[in-house]
Amino acid sequence: MSEILREPIREPGAWISAELAADPSWIHRFSESDIVELDKAVDGVRDRGMGNFDRDDFPLPSLGSFFENIIREIEFGRGCVLIKGLDVTPYDPVTLETLYWGIAAHLGNLMHQNAKGDLIGHVTDGGSDYGADNVRGYTTSAELRPHTDPTDVVALLCKHPAKSGGESCIASSLAVYNEILATHPEYLEFLTNGFHFDLRGEGVTTDTNETSFNRVPTFSYFDGLMSCRYNSRTMIDGMTKAGKPISGTELEAVRYVGELALSDKFRHDIKFERGDIQIVNNYTILHARTEFEDYPETERKRDLLRLWLNLRDGRKLAPEFADRLNTGPRGGVCLTDDRRPH
Repeated sequence: MSEILREPIREPGAWISAELAADPSWIHRFSESDIVELDKAVDGVRDRGMGNFDRDDFPLPSLGSFFENIIREIEFGRGCVLIKGLDVTPYDPVTLETLYWGIAAHLGNLMHQNAKGDLIGHVTDGGSDYGADNVRGYTTSAELRPHTDPTDVVALLCKHPAKSGGESCIASSLAVYNEILATHPEYLEFLTNGFHFDLRGEGVTTDTNETSFNRVPTFSYFDGLMSCRYNSRTMIDGMTKAGKPISGTELEAVRYVGELALSDKFRHDIKFERGDIQIVNNYTILHARTEFEDYPETERKRDLLRLWLNLRDGRKLAPEFADRLNTGPRGGVCLTDDRRPH
């Protein structure tokens, strides 16, 4: 079991909604000259006919300090960043993805998001039923409950907002921890002991019932920092598949985390505008989404470009917390070609 921290976390990342609303320092904006520099880097990549590329191939000399500040804010500040000022209208889909990839390359290493190997995911309604087995919530229009993704950072670029709904809801998992410590400290034993997560048919064994081999703590205090890993649906389903269904106080503890994250005290809503880029630290931010309604025209459907990233010099993680996908410490989703019988 991970160490149980018995003192409140007093860091900038342990914010409540009113504090974040009163502090605009986490909101950044690209200037006109920044956009010119980004476009120049896109042209350079396109001229060389490059597909996958790294930050050295996408030089942004004047934006170096800008991205350093972003990384610092994500890791040691509020844990969330909103970048505005990018007009997506002039870009065709390939050019926009190239630009976004280049930005991400200056923040960290891109990670695969599914067994097919997608590095840029489209958060859009594909008509799937979120209640069906192994359906990923981001492919539906349904409400998404508070959760974290299995990488250091997740970034969303708004290409098209919804006709209505689809607000991003973020909450500090550090502040949520403080509230649990103050109101239900008896829950912390269950939450630090952790849970087997349902890998939704994308694990290394090819078994649709595969779960994380080890229990992954919801809250892991290690090397002086608190990190969170939470998704109530995959935790509950995973424990059932592992033959250890949760109930009673343990189930109350799991649900309480999500309830706090959506409460007025902790939840901060963001209504995306075209070109907005939201970047959050998965270890310190719980994110959710309201249900949405699309425009009838296909070209106006809600579409967010999603990236999963690992920071190059990210925080140290406890071994039982770092191996969350059965692919080793900080390992990503296992690709279809790499999956094997176990």
